[in-house]
Amino acid sequence: MPVISPVTSSVTTDAGWFSQIYQQAGGDPAHLPWRTGSPATALVNWLNAVAPSMVRCGSRVCVIGCGLGDDARELMHRGYDVTAFDCCDCVIDEAKHADPNNASSYVQADLLKPPGRWRHRFDLVVEVNNLCWWSPDLRLAMMSATADLLSMHGRLLVVSPACEFGEASDGPPWPLTESDLLEATGLAGLVPIEPVSVFSDEQSSSQLLMRGTFRRA
Repeated sequence: MPVISPVTSSVTTDAGWFSQIYQQAGGDPAHLPWRTGSPATALVNWLNAVAPSMVRCGSRVCVIGCGLGDDARELMHRGYDVTAFDCCDCVIDEAKHADPNNASSYVQADLLKPPGRWRHRFDLVVEVNNLCWWSPDLRLAMMSATADLLSMHGRLLVVSPACEFGEASDGPPWPLTESDLLEATGLAGLVPIEPVSVFSDEQSSSQLLMRGTFRRA
């Protein structure tokens, strides 16, 4: 497995760091520090149990930090109109290669400087395992940019590694507490649709995950 060098928070604000990780992995998801290779279980469970009553089939969906595209493809298979983006052009090339029939759905873009046409465009925005990999001092800016992607009645799904209050993390990643998530979403003008849930990761019992759904206040 490639060696993932320690980084400082200033480096993790740069898409170049993520590109380096993907290049070191050589296209093998097993060599990435974040789990890929299949859609996130927490997303699949939400799509099965909650999404049918919240987001109609055919709705416009945006997948933030799509990586190799596993979550995006799951959404496409369920009939959603998906735009999936990542800050790394190399991983977008890999996602297109893996899914040539939907190549136009994968876009290289910066969340903090998205295309203007994306503003208020999406009925569902999916944020899975991204916030924790960026410096905490960017959290509010990222959440505000995420909120700006939502249509008037759009929904935001967040799935993130979680930690208990007071647990220190040198990061990356920097797991969030429930309070961290509620503060960031609240300052971005969003309110929870249902209580945030914290649970053990089905694929790693030592890791807590947090899932929440939000709308405009």
